[in-house]
Amino acid sequence: MFDFLKRIYLSDKGATAVEYGLILALIALTVLVSIAGVANRTVGMWDDVANEVTDVS
Repeated sequence: MFDFLKRIYLSDKGATAVEYGLILALIALTVLVSIAGVANRTVGMWDDVANEVTDVS
């Protein structure tokens, strides 16, 4: 039993999967933050357009 646990502890196959998971999570977080930033600017832009059109009418 101890030999099995020792082999699992010393194995680095799981570490690679964890590293890929962390990289994927970081990429997903970056994408979400970027989309949120662009969305705020886009909404602001369309609000400005709507105000200008309303003011002209």
